[in-house]
Amino acid sequence: MILAITGATGFVGSHLVDQALAAGHQVRAMTRREQPARDGLTWVAGNLSGPGALVEGADAVIHVAGIVNAADRAGFVSGNIDGTRSMIAAANDASVTRFIHVSSLAAREPHLSDYGWSKLQAERLVQLSGLDWTIVRPPAVFGPRDHEMLELFRFARRGIVPLPPRGNRMSVIAADDLARLLLTLAIGDGAHHLIVEPDDGRPGGWDHRDFARAIGRAVGRRTIPLSMPGTLLSAGARIDRMFRGARAKLTPDRVGYFRHPDWVSHALPSPALWRAEHDTQRALADTAEWYRANDLL
Repeated sequence: MILAITGATGFVGSHLVDQALAAGHQVRAMTRREQPARDGLTWVAGNLSGPGALVEGADAVIHVAGIVNAADRAGFVSGNIDGTRSMIAAANDASVTRFIHVSSLAAREPHLSDYGWSKLQAERLVQLSGLDWTIVRPPAVFGPRDHEMLELFRFARRGIVPLPPRGNRMSVIAADDLARLLLTLAIGDGAHHLIVEPDDGRPGGWDHRDFARAIGRAVGRRTIPLSMPGTLLSAGARIDRMFRGARAKLTPDRVGYFRHPDWVSHALPSPALWRAEHDTQRALADTAEWYRANDLL
């Protein structure tokens, strides 16, 4: 098949491209800058405001690209809503019907963050698009090449990991497992017009404290999880913005997300279609090793 992939230069997208090429598919991927040549991969210069050249002639679109951190709501509108609208229009213009859209569990609670609100608005565009769509809401994604969870690994190396309030639970998924699901949905026959929420297969998800300890084991340190009240998280967001500005990771938008008690996947794909293959503890250790190899830990 010919697969048109957005976000191919990012974390999840790069794993997806690797798997698609390994399976023998032709990949067309969008980029804003020159990229290394690879057999089976055609780089298409451009961005989400004009993706027509990316989609023309493709058998399916996998829309991975999106904004996870922005200074204000307008940034999320541009990256997540307007970008999705452009991809839908391009797919319709090119008569490409199969459309896999990567959203987020945050879309379940749009009132908590601008990010979650923008992802839900993008989902609604997909549902009204007339395309043969499947929406995937990943939980927290980790793995080699990820920089969003890097801070937790760095804290674990120091022995103390600050966390959301005690009792909150989350699901996680390894990037390779998520990429395999996206590829399966694009090329297979299943989960049409459905929203699916994959995870690592752990029943009931993870308590944040247990996940912090798992990261500690991955980096070889005994880690003390430090659950923080919401007011302290909000203060930490202000401090992070003060010192790191636009590079801040703990933003007020994310604090709203972190304070919610239930980020567990509840709408798993059919086991006949897909199930997670990676053991999370082993995959966390592989992630830590990648960080070390790239001098990030």
